[in-house]
Amino acid sequence: MTNQTTPVTNAKDLSVEEQAALTSGTNPWSIGSVPEKGLPNYTITDGPHGLRKAQNLEGMDVDKAVPATCFPPAAGMSSSWNPDLVRETGEAMGEECVQEQVAVILGPGINIKRNPLGGRCFEFWSEDPYLAGHEAVGEVEGIQSKGIGTSLKHFAANNQETDRMRVSANMSQRTLREIYLPGFEHIVKTAQPWTIMCSYNKINDVYSSQNKWLLTDLLRGEWGFKGIVMSDWGAVHDRAAALNAGLNLEMPPTNTDEKIVHAVRDGEIKPEQLEKMAQGMIDLVSKTRPAMEKGQAGYRYDVDAHDDVARRAAREAMVLLKNEDDLLPVAPGTKLAVIGEFARTPRYQGAGSSLINPNKLTSFLDALKDRGVDAAFAPGFTLDDDAQDPALTGEAVDTAKGADTVLLFLGLPASYESEGFDRTSLDIPAKQVELLKAVAAANKNVVVILSNGSSVSMPWADDAKSILEAWLLGQAGGAATADIVFGDANPSGKLAQTIINDLDDDPTMMNWPGEEGHVDYGEGVFVGYRYYDTFHKPVVYPFGYGLSYTAFEVSDAKAEKTGPQSARVTATVKNTGSVAGAEVVQFYVAPPAEAVARPVHELKGFRKVYLEPGESAEVSIDLDSRAFAYWSERFADWKVEEGTYGIEVATSSRDIADTVFVDLDDDGKTAQLTQWSTFKEWKDDPIGGPVVDKVVAKLDQQFGHNIIPDSQLIVMFLDSCPVGGMSMLLGADVAEALAKELKAEYEKVSK
Repeated sequence: MTNQTTPVTNAKDLSVEEQAALTSGTNPWSIGSVPEKGLPNYTITDGPHGLRKAQNLEGMDVDKAVPATCFPPAAGMSSSWNPDLVRETGEAMGEECVQEQVAVILGPGINIKRNPLGGRCFEFWSEDPYLAGHEAVGEVEGIQSKGIGTSLKHFAANNQETDRMRVSANMSQRTLREIYLPGFEHIVKTAQPWTIMCSYNKINDVYSSQNKWLLTDLLRGEWGFKGIVMSDWGAVHDRAAALNAGLNLEMPPTNTDEKIVHAVRDGEIKPEQLEKMAQGMIDLVSKTRPAMEKGQAGYRYDVDAHDDVARRAAREAMVLLKNEDDLLPVAPGTKLAVIGEFARTPRYQGAGSSLINPNKLTSFLDALKDRGVDAAFAPGFTLDDDAQDPALTGEAVDTAKGADTVLLFLGLPASYESEGFDRTSLDIPAKQVELLKAVAAANKNVVVILSNGSSVSMPWADDAKSILEAWLLGQAGGAATADIVFGDANPSGKLAQTIINDLDDDPTMMNWPGEEGHVDYGEGVFVGYRYYDTFHKPVVYPFGYGLSYTAFEVSDAKAEKTGPQSARVTATVKNTGSVAGAEVVQFYVAPPAEAVARPVHELKGFRKVYLEPGESAEVSIDLDSRAFAYWSERFADWKVEEGTYGIEVATSSRDIADTVFVDLDDDGKTAQLTQWSTFKEWKDDPIGGPVVDKVVAKLDQQFGHNIIPDSQLIVMFLDSCPVGGMSMLLGADVAEALAKELKAEYEKVSK
């Protein structure tokens, strides 16, 4: 018998009952345990932008949590385009987990912002999978460097809140592979998150928690995932089916361990499968044990140091969208009016399971007081849905009249976006827009500072000289905003999400949010800027856009072929302005015309560079074959076609500094040709093409004439015909002989 001080390390040493206990939590916030075998009851808690540890681990009350640092949610962090900074916030979160003896924090959430109305857009990273994966990986690496597990979520295609518990996200394999999986794939292959959380929804009518292809064949088989898969809370509908699919941990517990034991004995679950799932839980406990023991020994994190990290993160989260007459930064001696309730009552995070109880909180008015800045304040509006109070408007207008510059804080109240429901409009409340117009009529020097978790429409943009998109900035957002406003920091954020004014311009609206239990992803791979830029749709501000207090020049772009399907791109970026700042150099691949419809360009790399005035630096990025590939449903694989590929060096998806070109080779992949493959597919195939030439020449002699008519029109029709169905164009005898000979010759050379 193993004693309590010698933990079991092999699931074979556990009974079936004990193995079953490990695959379900012991309470809503603890993993399964077998204490008599040295496997303790470790805590897991919500994230993903801070620690949300429930005060009562036996309940589901998300409003009562221990104090923790609230870092900027992903809506803001994603705009930093700074994976190193993201990693630093992850390290801080990991330290807080050690203190609170939390073994796994649930995050990051990297679902794609398919539609800007998504209720959890504030918690997700981007409309672009490359950016989402290459930023959020820093959070995983940072947290796990402290011996704490992460839970990458929600796997997969959880892109709306409407009907999220059961809706089927129906899409092609190509759409899934190119848009909704790559972020997960990159983080799994790069950082090996210790856990992954499956989503509530179905994918093509199969619940994620019961999807063997998703959880085992793809995740573990193709990608090499080594950790455990847990369910989202309440996502398991059939625990036996979920275990068989590759789900290690059901959360929260449903007290059905006995059913699992019977399922093993009845043959519904193979003993080795339960053993494998339990082994994953043992391994997780082993990895987190040192950090938990450190926490038990009294480790304490530095609250002030973590608040400083949150402040620096918030600075880089803000995106300067507009700055006419260089209204920002505010010059010394400027007489300021601060208007808007958000300046006093900051909206710094989203609502739902990610709600952090901050250990500090600084509003913009607090930051002004700390700086000794005297500014007149008027709340301007209330944060409820009540009609605008004329008295508040009048007070705001009077305040604006007496100032040189107005800082007007607008945005979405907390009730407008949250986990659990989707938004119904892109607009900020009408009473705020009315207030802006009244204030701008009284004082033309208006800076709008926005608080929102997803993009908002801006038909009012002409009424503001400057617009600072501040997203949701976490607990230090007030101080960080003051740093930007007064020029102590230079804005360097770039949009991770396109801003549009009209929902009718969004391609997903035809199928949003679905009907009768399903949502069709009919836009395919054309999500976000992939659609807007390909089809030349108007946008307010493009993906990747953001201004600075200085100016940059990107030049001298070069591309070098480094392999049959790979390249290296370099460019020089120079700070041509008068203050230090950072520019994000973005690299987009523009493919040639190919066998499938592709976006006009796609982000495949970026570098953030900090430069002093007059300083320049060379940036480079290596693009592997995947950067040029599309997912081919015909080949069931990634495919690179021969051709000349453009590589755009840019500062946004619509601000292209230069385009360089590289000629790449075909990857030589072939698909199995059959009687149902078209004549063109046979001709274009590296094996099938020579076979067609040989067989056609043979049959020309056999029939005494050219079997393929010398007619472009007929050839066009032939190219689209399966080789087994060409009798209408070639005649029955020729068509039968062609199909038979092609099959025989192909089988011969394919062996």
